[in-house]
Amino acid sequence: MLRREAVMTWLVVLAGFFGAWSLMAATLPVPAYFLPPPTAVVSAFGELVRKGILPTYVAESLRRILTAAVLGLVVGVPAGLLLGMSRRVADFFYPLLNFFQSVSGIAWLPLFLVWFGFSERTILVAVNYTLLFPVIFNAMLGVRSVPPLYVNALRTLGASRWRIVRDVVLPGALPSIATGLRLGLAYGWRALIAAEMLVGGLWLVLDYFLLRPLEEATIARWGLIQR
Repeated sequence: MLRREAVMTWLVVLAGFFGAWSLMAATLPVPAYFLPPPTAVVSAFGELVRKGILPTYVAESLRRILTAAVLGLVVGVPAGLLLGMSRRVADFFYPLLNFFQSVSGIAWLPLFLVWFGFSERTILVAVNYTLLFPVIFNAMLGVRSVPPLYVNALRTLGASRWRIVRDVVLPGALPSIATGLRLGLAYGWRALIAAEMLVGGLWLVLDYFLLRPLEEATIARWGLIQR
């Protein structure tokens, strides 16, 4: 019953949203490209799908975010576990990791553009940076949240460091690791959208106002076009 009520609520909300959108698009005195009706958006969406443009772009975005997620698991989780094994090391790196995970990759985009230019590398660096630090930070916190009593109990029984990590530290830190990965993916997806829009937008501006006039002036200068 609750599921049915939730579905009905969402249907009503969506119907109201699209109804208000259609009404504003039909009545407001604004150009159609500024506020197109839902039918025009659906038509453009279908056209992009038929041409294969949208699936290609979606696949590229998924590839970038999945690459960052794999890097977070392969690099971020072990790094967080290692840092969390020592209280002194964890206390030293805590403010640094907290700072870098708090500063979003979007804030570093201008600097990344200076370093790497309008390239794929800029997007990957921004996404990987944004996703990696929450994973490391939360993995470290997860290790520090494991009660020392459990670790000391295994040490008393003669367990090796590897077994303590495998049987106590890693299972105890898994909830924090999952939280870090979820936050990292959310932040990374936001950084991916911002980086793709900024790199693409700046490239269009550069191409339209600098490269294209330079090309036309060069062609005209060397007599490759008829006047």
